[in-house]
Amino acid sequence: MITGTMLRDAIISGANAIEAQKRAVDQLNIFPVPDGDTGTNMSMTMSAARKELQALSADSASVVADKAASALLRGARGNSGVILSLLFRGFSKGLKDVATASGADLANALTLGVEAAYKAVMKPTEGTILTVARVAAEKARASAALNNSALVVWEDICSSAEAALATTPELLPVLKRAGVVDAGGQGLCLIFRGMQSVFMGNGIVEQVAAAADVTTDTFMSVVAEFDEVINFTYCTEFIVQKENDTDPMQLRAYLETIGDCVVVVDDDEIIKVHVHTDNPGNALTCALTFGQLITTKIENMREQHKNAGNKEAAKPTRVEPVAGALGFVAVAAGDGVCSLFKDLGCDNVVTGGQTMNPSTEDILEAVHATAAETVFVLPNNKNIIMAAEQCVPIADRRVVVLPTRTIPQGIAAMLAYNADAGVDINAVDMFKAAEKVSTGHITYAARNSDFDNKRIKEGDILALQNGKLVFLDKDPTKALVKLVKQMTTRDTSFITIIYGDSISDEKAEEARALVERKVGSNVEVMLVNGGQPVYHFILSVE
Repeated sequence: MITGTMLRDAIISGANAIEAQKRAVDQLNIFPVPDGDTGTNMSMTMSAARKELQALSADSASVVADKAASALLRGARGNSGVILSLLFRGFSKGLKDVATASGADLANALTLGVEAAYKAVMKPTEGTILTVARVAAEKARASAALNNSALVVWEDICSSAEAALATTPELLPVLKRAGVVDAGGQGLCLIFRGMQSVFMGNGIVEQVAAAADVTTDTFMSVVAEFDEVINFTYCTEFIVQKENDTDPMQLRAYLETIGDCVVVVDDDEIIKVHVHTDNPGNALTCALTFGQLITTKIENMREQHKNAGNKEAAKPTRVEPVAGALGFVAVAAGDGVCSLFKDLGCDNVVTGGQTMNPSTEDILEAVHATAAETVFVLPNNKNIIMAAEQCVPIADRRVVVLPTRTIPQGIAAMLAYNADAGVDINAVDMFKAAEKVSTGHITYAARNSDFDNKRIKEGDILALQNGKLVFLDKDPTKALVKLVKQMTTRDTSFITIIYGDSISDEKAEEARALVERKVGSNVEVMLVNGGQPVYHFILSVE
C-alpha cells in the first residue's frame, strides 16, 4: 500500500528525475525552431508540485494528491506541462478520501487522468505522451485485476509506458524519420521511474544542481519597459464615423509623417486609429476631415513610464471584477509588441511566447489583476493555449480564451473588438478576424535536424508560413522578401513587418524597401519595431 508520505516523496522524486534529464528530453524535439522545449516545460511544471510538497506533512494519500494536483495545475507550462498536470489531477480524483493507495487505486487514478487529458486536447494525436499514458493505464487496470499490489501495478505502469514509448516512431512518421521517440512520452517515463524509486524503498532520486534557467517576471507593465523606444510622447487612439468616401489610407499616410506605431483599420462605417505622436491635435484635426470623432483617448507615455519606474517591481495586484466590464490579457514578448497590445486595449500583458511559455498561474494572476467581470485571454502561441484554458475553471471571474496562435492573429483580434457588442458576439467576431490573417516567421534553427525532408543545420535561417516550414536561407532579409512573395496574392492589401531584437533599425528599413518594391504600390507595408526575441521578423499578410 502507498501511504501519503510515500506518495509525497515519490512525486518529489519524479520531479527530480525529469529535472536531471530535461535537456536530454529537450533534444528529442524534432522541430528545429527555438521553442518552449518539452523537457524544460515538464520539469518546471513538476517543480511547482515539489515546492508545495516539500513543506507538506500528511499521512493521507488523498491530501498529497490534492496538493500536488493544485500546484501542477497552476504551474503548468506548455502543452506537455498541461497534459502532465491533467494526469496528476486524475490522482486527486481517484484517491479522494483514500488514506493508503492499493494497486487498483493507482490504476483508477491514472485512468481518470488519461481521460481528462484526452478530453482537453481538441485533436488527440497518437504517438505522443497521450499514447504512453493511455497504454500504461490500460496495463495498470489489467494488472490490478490479477494482483492488487501497488508495487506490482506501478512496475507494470513503468514497463508498459516504456514499451509504448518505443512504438511512438511507428505511430508518428515524423519521429521515425528523425530517429527519435516522443519527447513528452520520454519525460513521463522518467517521472514514473523516479516515483518508483520511492515505492521500491530506494529513496528519493537526488536533485542535481543544474545550470540556472533564465527566469523573468512574467507579468509586466508595458510602458515601464519601453523608455528607450518612446520616440513620441502621446499614445493617441480614436474612432471616426465615416461621412465621405475619402480613402482612409490617406489618413494613415499623414499619421506616419507625424508619428509611429500607426494602425488604421476601417470598414463600411468607421475608421479605427492608433498612433504615437507629439501632436495629437494634428492627428485629430486630420481625422475630422473624414467624419465625426466617436471616441478619443490620449495618454502621455513618458509620464506613465516615469511613474511606473518609481514603483518597485511586484507581482500583479488582485482587483475586484467590475460588473459588466470586459477586459483583455495578452501573452507577448518584445517591448514593441507588448506596447502595441497595451495600446490596442489590453489591460495586462504576460511576458512569454516562444522559448518562455508562461504558466497557468502567471496568466491567472494577470486575469485577477484585470478589473473586469469577463476577461478575454489571447495566448498568441499554440503552445500556450492549453495553459490559458486551465484558468477558466479556477478564476474568480469569467475567462474567455481566444485560441490565437500567433502575434498577428492576436493583433487582428484586438482590432476587431467592438465595445458596443456583447461578449459572445465579440468572441466570434474577434476569432474570425484572427483566422483571416496569414502569418509568416523568419527565425533560426536551434539544432541540427532532419525535418520534412530538409537537412537543417544549427543557425540556418528558417521561413515559416502559418507554422509550416517552407524553405531555408542564409540571410534573414532575403528570406523575408522571398516569404512575402510566397504569401501575397492578388487580394493582399496590407502587410505588417514586425522586426525583432536581432535586426537594426537600418536593416529593418532596408527590408521594408525591398518588400515594397516586391509587392508594388497597391499594397500598404507597415514596419513595427517589435523587439521580440527568437524571430528576426514576424509577418502579417491581409
